Amino acid sequence: MDALEAVMATLTLKNVPENLVEQLKEEAKQNRRSLNQEAVSRLELSVLLRKRSAEETIVALRRLHRQLGSRPILTDALIDRAKREGRP
Repeated sequence: MDALEAVMATLTLKNVPENLVEQLKEEAKQNRRSLNQEAVSRLELSVLLRKRSAEETIVALRRLHRQLGSRPILTDALIDRAKREGRP
């Protein structure tokens, strides 16, 4: 059996807050999906985004720090100055 013939299961959710359902419906509409397609898409995404271990996070942060290198440290004063002067 290939991926296109994967077995599908049915999932029933109970006690879902009404405002959450309405938000999901709106997102589905914006993404031109059915409510079911939107829910499945969101579930797939949340499952696929695995959590990093602490060690993996440290390695990724060190890599990012090296990439940013010579950029100034972001401080309140730097942000305030950028607001006053405008952004390029």
